[in-house]
Parts: sequence; structure tokens; C-alpha cells
Amino acid sequence: MTDRMHFYLDTANVTELERRLPNPLVHGVTTNPTAMKRAGLQWSELPQFVRLVASLGARAVHLQVRHQEAPAMLQDAREYLELSGDTEVVVKIPATAAGYAVAHQLVSEGAAVTITAIYEPEQVLWAALVGARYAAPYLGRMDDAGREGLALVADMEHILRSYAAPGASAATRLLVASVRTREAFLGLLRIGVGAVAAPPSLFDAVLEHAATLEAEATFLADAS
Repeated sequence: MTDRMHFYLDTANVTELERRLPNPLVHGVTTNPTAMKRAGLQWSELPQFVRLVASLGARAVHLQVRHQEAPAMLQDAREYLELSGDTEVVVKIPATAAGYAVAHQLVSEGAAVTITAIYEPEQVLWAALVGARYAAPYLGRMDDAGREGLALVADMEHILRSYAAPGASAATRLLVASVRTREAFLGLLRIGVGAVAAPPSLFDAVLEHAATLEAEATFLADAS
């Protein structure tokens, strides 16, 4: 499968994941403390969760630190990284001054990092400068704030490409989260972002279409 686009299921709900994985179109799973709380997933259950995600064929799982201070964030991250095995653990760190410093330290140690909770174009530059694999803007939340989310994402993508080496793709991918509609998803594809995290319900909506299923039914009827 091409590595040009990484599609992530954005949920910590085990039942939802088991219904949709394995699937070669899905690169992995993203979580955060809010998603974990909604799914009833305890921090002590993370090792089991990561093993399940790996057994379902996910190539990466994103786990977010749960502390604000740099030393505690580092401790969180190193505990998560020990869970890497058949699936890679990517550490999610908020786009704060302390977060950038922690991300730089982790990247220097060979860890994969996502800078998350991004709302402004310059934040993706800081994410790229510390060597983050992903920078995660929240599209739906930007729209909720009365901003033009897709336009902001386009600015972010332009910045990443502008600072990439000549002839090379940007080392840091935009991983756009808080994607709520098919129209928003298609807008991101037109921009050319490198990764999208979407809820399972949206994945279902863009995976199969009624007209295609109707055509398939006609073909099968005629074949019989």
C-alpha cells in the first residue's frame, strides 16, 4: 500500500475497532485522554489496548501524554514507548513550550512523536523543527471557533512543503483530526495532507457508497 497517505481511526473504543479492522486502508489508531474516558479505557489497560490494536493489523498507535510538566511528560512517553512491538507507538505531545522541548528530546532518542492540539500555522513549523513525525491540527474545532479550518490547514501544509528539502516531501506530515464530514475529508484530500484521523462512522461513510452497492447488486443479479 502507498505510504503517501496515512488514514487513522480516531477512537479508543475496542468494539468500534474490532468491527473495522483489519483493513489495509487503515494505517493505525489515534487516541487521547478524552477518547479514552469516553470509551471507559483506563490507563492501566493501555498495554492490553496496544496489543489488541497490533493484533488487528494497525501499523501505529498514537498515545497522548497525561501530564503538563516536562519531566512527567518524558516519563509518560517512555512508559508508552516500552509498549511498542508489532505496532509502533507514536507519542502525542501538546504544542506547548514544554511539549516542544520534550518532543525534541524524544526524537533525539529515536522516538516517533506527534505534536497535537495545533490551531495556528506557525505551530507546524515548530513541530517540524523538533523533528516530529506528525503535526495534528483540529479541523472541526477551528471551524467551531468561527475560523476557516480548511484554509488554515492549507496554510500549514504550504509551510511544511516550503521548508522541506528541494525535491523531497516534508518530513513532518499533517495529521488532521476532528474531521467530521465527507466534505471536510474531501477538502483535505484536495489540499494533499499526509494523514487524516477520522471517527469510525466517517470511515464507513467514505468507504462504501450507495450507488456503488446498487451497481454491484445489478451486476450480481445479471451474472446469475
